[in-house]
Amino acid sequence: QVQLVESGGGLVQAGGSLKLSCAAAGRTFSSYAIGWFRQAPGKGREFVVAISTTGVSTYHLASVKDRFTISRDNAKNTVYLQMNSLKPEDTAVYYCAARSAFDSSYGYWGQGTQVTDSS
Repeated sequence: QVQLVESGGGLVQAGGSLKLSCAAAGRTFSSYAIGWFRQAPGKGREFVVAISTTGVSTYHLASVKDRFTISRDNAKNTVYLQMNSLKPEDTAVYYCAARSAFDSSYGYWGQGTQVTDSS
């Protein structure tokens, strides 16, 4: 099992940047692919970006591909989401989630961190 805690959310003006962190507790963090999802007010949860266990492969929602960068430090059990050129439509609660190699879906979720456009 793995426990996930997000941090780094806050208020940001359009065009600004934020870096979210997803810290994991568990000895097998490096065996989990990690994804970031978001849920905007009144909308369903959507996939944003994901990273493979080794960090070699990443997958992006088309609308964030040139603005968001995901990375991981397995030695620190942490995944990062660098968000640049933020837009009002990026306002949402951001969640990180973990998926083991044996699962087809993300089975472990953090509590979320709020990102809000302050423009």
